[in-house]
Amino acid sequence: MKEIRLNTTDSSCRILVGESFKNVGDYLPGKKLVIITDENVYQHYGAFFPDALLITIKPGESSKTLSIASEIYGQLIANEIDRKSFILGVGGGIVCDLAGYIASTFLRGLSFGFVSTTLLSQVDASIGGKNGVNYEGYKNMVGVIRQPEFVICDPDMLSTLPKKEYYMGFAEVIKCAAILNADLFDLLEKDHKKALDGEEGTLEEIISICVDAKCRIVEADEKESGERKKLNFGHTFAHAFEKNTGIPHGEAVSIGMVLAAGISEKLGLISRQDVDRLRDLINKYHLPVNYPHGFDDVFEVMKRDKKRDGDSIGLILLDRIGEAVIRNIELATLKNWIDDLHTPGGDRI
Repeated sequence: MKEIRLNTTDSSCRILVGESFKNVGDYLPGKKLVIITDENVYQHYGAFFPDALLITIKPGESSKTLSIASEIYGQLIANEIDRKSFILGVGGGIVCDLAGYIASTFLRGLSFGFVSTTLLSQVDASIGGKNGVNYEGYKNMVGVIRQPEFVICDPDMLSTLPKKEYYMGFAEVIKCAAILNADLFDLLEKDHKKALDGEEGTLEEIISICVDAKCRIVEADEKESGERKKLNFGHTFAHAFEKNTGIPHGEAVSIGMVLAAGISEKLGLISRQDVDRLRDLINKYHLPVNYPHGFDDVFEVMKRDKKRDGDSIGLILLDRIGEAVIRNIELATLKNWIDDLHTPGGDRI
């Protein structure tokens, strides 16, 4: 087990990679406990939950809303949850986002922690303190930044994931490698079969590298005013894909990364060889690289993105494999480039 610390100005979070979920009681503060989880996680692991007020939601983005949060507030009030209580989110990114948001806003803030049950959540969603819900289909429009007290990342829990969901977690792993760690990119290429098979040592190494890299970024820029924005590589497009088609987050991110890499090449930042290398790696992890629909609706969503600044939008692009840059690009120019990349005879992104 490896413990990684995330220390910010006013908090400290312990991320425990390789710790068993069954030991979660060792990290609970002895307060009145509330567990928020989803039906799938409860089916697999509910028998091991500590005694608590149990709140179970349906799996999927439809539960990450203000209306569901409101229902949960009602249950907390009915059960006389007070400021000394502790909220534990047990699940993937949706559960962690929702549980963290509720803990951060109920009674002006309760202590909370996570047991992260998906690869996507273990390497990204549960790390860094972003908690929030969607609003009318727009991703994470309502939320706060507040750190949990701990996050348990138990790789053994990934064995119960459907293969497709397990593979989707590698989109965030590849993102981390592409923007922060060229050595991790090499490792993902070399050991992709071990990673896909869930080989324990390889998986724990990958998760630890990703968690450590994200923690260092968050420590330097918790409120996302600079460097932390780079963690959104591929996500500006991905959030629009998700809203328009309902495509799962991991698949949307993988397509978004390829698209962002194509824009990087158009700006002369990276070579076609680097774009192909990224596409090939994404393909190795059984993730899509092409968006099969039109882009008009995508741009309508992007106009409402939090990173828009007037007639331009801040995009995270690649300067090389393992290093990202932020560029403001006019929306009209961006649309022309994407139309070129997406048309027959172009690169068919």
